[in-house]
Amino acid sequence: MKTLYQAAGHKNLLFHDLTEGGMVQANQHLIVSGGEAILLDPGGHKVYTKLIAAMGGSVAPARLTHLFFSHQDPDIVAAANGWLMMTDADGYLSGLWIRFLQHFGVDDLVVKRIHAIPDEGMRLTVGGTELKLIPCHFLHSPGNFQVWDPVARILYTGDLGASIGPDDFQVGDFDAHVPTMAGFHRRYMASPSALRGWARMARSLDIEIIAPQHGAVFVGREKVKRFIDWVDGLECGPDTIGCNFRIP
Repeated sequence: MKTLYQAAGHKNLLFHDLTEGGMVQANQHLIVSGGEAILLDPGGHKVYTKLIAAMGGSVAPARLTHLFFSHQDPDIVAAANGWLMMTDADGYLSGLWIRFLQHFGVDDLVVKRIHAIPDEGMRLTVGGTELKLIPCHFLHSPGNFQVWDPVARILYTGDLGASIGPDDFQVGDFDAHVPTMAGFHRRYMASPSALRGWARMARSLDIEIIAPQHGAVFVGREKVKRFIDWVDGLECGPDTIGCNFRIP
């Protein structure tokens, strides 16, 4: 567990080492504010019990008030039923995916506590802090959101900014870090125009940290700026691999 930000009544925690074996590495993020807490992209079944134990010193899972799911992938939503059954938290997910979420075993008793985030995003108050759920559709999911915490000045970017391979929780040399991101972003991000739109939006925020759901976080304005600039110039999606499909 790492503390990304801490001030009176507000804390941002990163859990980055709970995945194991052949599983894709995934970060879980917890924001505690004013006695309430929101868990971002809580992950799958094998992470579930370890995350409960890791959170114990910061907030009892039963005191969670909100769950945020950036999109529908199993490394984000697979354990949703467990979190909803053991807490009174409300979940938030793109309306495109709520009916699909039930295929992961979400019980009818709790599915009504999962609220659809509208395409344009929304504001969500946690313990007196107004978080913003920001649309970033097609980066990479058709229904995809990020979380902006204006107190900590952290933008939680989901799969955007994901890296594969580095063990450090924080980006050191940016140029050396690029190869750990490039292949994933070129294949998984669907649209260069969506990347450009995201970069314009991101430049309007006063960001100290960009915290993705996989790999290392970008700490400090210089690395944040370099990442945004890198995204703004990246080519990705169908045009980079070609779609001249052939029958094998």
